[in-house]
Amino acid sequence: MEKFKAWLKKKDIEISVQRYLIEALGAMAQGLFASLLIGTIFSTIGTQFGIELLVTIGNYAKAMAGPAMAVAIGFALHCPPFVLFTLIAVGSAANELGGAGGPLAVLVVTVFAAEIGKMVSKETKIDVLVTPAATLASGVLLSIWWGPALGSAASAFGNLIMWATELHPFVMGIIVSVIVGIALTLPISSAAICAALGLTGLAGGAAVAGCCAQMVGFAVLSFKENKWGGLFAQGLGTSMLQMGNIVKNPKIWIAPILTSAITGPVATCIFKLKMNGAAVSSGMGTCGLVGQIGVYSGWVQDVANGAKASVTAFDWFGLIMISFILPAILCYVFGVLFRKASIIKDGDLKLDI
Repeated sequence: MEKFKAWLKKKDIEISVQRYLIEALGAMAQGLFASLLIGTIFSTIGTQFGIELLVTIGNYAKAMAGPAMAVAIGFALHCPPFVLFTLIAVGSAANELGGAGGPLAVLVVTVFAAEIGKMVSKETKIDVLVTPAATLASGVLLSIWWGPALGSAASAFGNLIMWATELHPFVMGIIVSVIVGIALTLPISSAAICAALGLTGLAGGAAVAGCCAQMVGFAVLSFKENKWGGLFAQGLGTSMLQMGNIVKNPKIWIAPILTSAITGPVATCIFKLKMNGAAVSSGMGTCGLVGQIGVYSGWVQDVANGAKASVTAFDWFGLIMISFILPAILCYVFGVLFRKASIIKDGDLKLDI
């Protein structure tokens, strides 16, 4: 057993939650950002302003979502070059065969193919053939065997969440908003989770609300300690910056979570906020305004498809309220109350930025 552990260490194969569900999942989200998400933004701008070149650029980027996710995962798993580059084909196969739940299929298949490739890497004198062949064969075969089932499972679960949100918008608005918001602040990828489940529609809107509550909420809540730098770093960057402080005092997380529990059902019941853009945008919140761009791109698509007559002033009002104004006001009020009750103390939210 000790020899086997030493061999795994030599091959840089670490079987752990940290490696597969945090590092690999986070990298997968980056791959999605660099392909599907940026492609969607280009296509939306091109469609909106009649610039065909931007639409073409966007379409090429979106077509590479599977390979981009796979290579990003391989990079996070420290794959050697022959394995990493072969994952391009593996990601394409897994994403295509996974259907609507392609991102989950890409994650699972790529992890296995990458580790198999690492196992055989540099073990023979014909590494240039053996390593790519092992990676490609294992990845494509697993895509054929597992891809459709993984994709269907992820899609079914995502559809269940979306159906339940349409049926019970108040309760599900709270649940989806709180859970996705918490996932955004934790060192895992809420964007990758939303993408894997294909979380769009009203449930996607609740997810956006939860993420915005965390990001804008922490930005406002910690303004006393972190000033403008902290406001922009968390409000347009990530609330994950507060994880170190949350570990020290978990009570500082109460205000953003309560905020998400309020803005979620407001989004689903009052503003009927829907995310019909790329599902990955549902888990982004105000990070680079990706969540808001995703909602807008969904509006544009709905208008083009005839599902929506036009983008109204009420649509914009709801998006601004859910994304910025309500999280800021609610978290500020909670912050004042919690500081008076000594639940939050001066310095609890201080960041080294």
